[in-house]
Parts: sequence; C-alpha cells; structure tokens
Amino acid sequence: MKGIGKEFMEKTKYRFLDASPQSRGEPQPPLELPPEPGKPTIPLPNIGEFKPPQLSLHEAISKRRSLREYSDEPLTLGELGYLLWACQGVERVLDKRATLRTVPSAGARHCFETYVLANRVQGVQPGIYRYLALSHRLQEVKLGPGLGGEVAAACLNQGFIKKSAATLVFTAHLPRMYWRYGERGYRYIHLDAGHAMQNLYLAAEAMGAGACAVAAFDDDELNGLLGLDGEERFAVYVGAVGKRL
Repeated sequence: MKGIGKEFMEKTKYRFLDASPQSRGEPQPPLELPPEPGKPTIPLPNIGEFKPPQLSLHEAISKRRSLREYSDEPLTLGELGYLLWACQGVERVLDKRATLRTVPSAGARHCFETYVLANRVQGVQPGIYRYLALSHRLQEVKLGPGLGGEVAAACLNQGFIKKSAATLVFTAHLPRMYWRYGERGYRYIHLDAGHAMQNLYLAAEAMGAGACAVAAFDDDELNGLLGLDGEERFAVYVGAVGKRL
C-alpha cells in the first residue's frame, strides 16, 4: 500500500530523524499553557472528596461499550472533575521538568490541553472550557448554548455530541512533545491520546455513565472553534460522555 499514511510511518523511523530540540540544548516548553488573563476560572472539587460507585476494574473493563444515547441527567461538577482527573490528572510535578499523571505518556511529556464542551453540568454555564490540570480548574473559553451544535457539526454532524452531558477534546501542544522526540513525537501524541481515552471510558463506566470516542472530525473546523492554530496546537481525539437512559 502506498500513500501519505505509509510515508508518515516510513519517514518517522529513527534513521530519518534529526537531532531533537532537547539534544540541541533548546529550552523546555512549559508543562501547561498558562491561563488566559482575565478569563474566569471554576475550581473543581478535590478529587479525594469524590466517591464514585464501587465498581471493580474487571467489571468496568467488561461492561465498557461506546455509548451514543444519553439521558437528560446532568453531570455534577464533581463527576466532571473526576473524569478530567482520570484522563489528565496531575499526581506530581517533578522539579518543573515533568508531570506524573493518571495516564502514561512518552517521556512524561503529557502534551495535551483538554477542552470541555459543557452541555449539562450542574453549576456550569453551557459553553467551552479548558481544563487547567496543574490546579484542577476549568477556565472559560466561550459560552453559549449553541456551541454543542457547532462542535457536533465539526465532528461531521454526529448529533449525539450535542446531546452529551459533556464532551472532552484532547488537543496537542506540539512543542511539548516535539522538544524531546522531534518528528517521531507525532506518533507518540496519538498513542497518548489512546491512553487518555481509555481512562475516560473506564471512569465514565465507574460512575454509571458512558462515553464514546470520536476521531471523525473536520480538523480545521474544530481547531478554529477552539481557537487553535492547527500547527503547534491541534485537536487529536474527542470523547462524548453522558448518563445512561
């Protein structure tokens, strides 16, 4: 088989790679993009205070299915915080060099900035927010009840997204991964997205909800909706979540 996918896999083999920015002595990108000045933030409940229903890991794995139909029941702020923590929660910061999180990442680069489409979350206005993982907060990006429809449209009109209680969008901050791995880092970004999405599925299952992964989206449209440049910052994976009917 020939094509750009095959070429990508070939040209990101180690023998084709140049020296990485790290090996050239370039400064490390920040562990998280700073909060946008002047934009309100919402503290999320302490993760230690959230008690999901008791469900064994075996049960969560065996019951996990993609869920595309949701009830009208909203997520609580604690439930949303739990989902975000499960996908990208920071356990430790290592001397400002790296973070240890609830999911593995190549070289502990953890290049994702997670955006949340909040359709039905108690105490949260409908809109798009960014998860500030280092401080376990949400920061407002844009508000409006019609944003669910816009995100669904960007995801090739998959209507269940606008009916979800919340939808997470894992977006890459490329310099964080590229600094260590150069062109091969593009591979690792997509591997890391799989780690995060599986945790979203299991965490949703553990609290009586369900998730559905979405990789079919118009990159330029979704990036534009989130205010991303599509080059150094771009959407990688989308996960809708809602309570069961």
